[in-house]
Amino acid sequence: MKNKEFAKELELRLRKFALRIIKLSSSLPNTPEHRVVRYQISKSGTSVGANYREANRARSNADFYNKIKISETEASETAFWLELINDAEWISVEKLDPLMLEANEILAIFTAIARSMKKK
Repeated sequence: MKNKEFAKELELRLRKFALRIIKLSSSLPNTPEHRVVRYQISKSGTSVGANYREANRARSNADFYNKIKISETEASETAFWLELINDAEWISVEKLDPLMLEANEILAIFTAIARSMKKK
């Protein structure tokens, strides 16, 4: 797969991931505790794709790398919030596990991209 094809497919994957995060967050109850988590996971879960899109429009390699690192950080934060939701047992494991798996795969992708850039 060529870089442009990979980038386009990853952007689509991240948009779908963001939509799944929004749907998950909107399913949380409207209590103060849930609202805090809902806000945090909505921010980080949608930011991964937004920053990756910006990375693909970067003005330099350094700019690309910085935005990739932001995407990596946001993916890690999203995984944290999903783990917290899981630990609190707010969502069934059957519904949460696929999303947690996707978050960890996305995190691994950005970690690999950042590492490959660091070697250059």
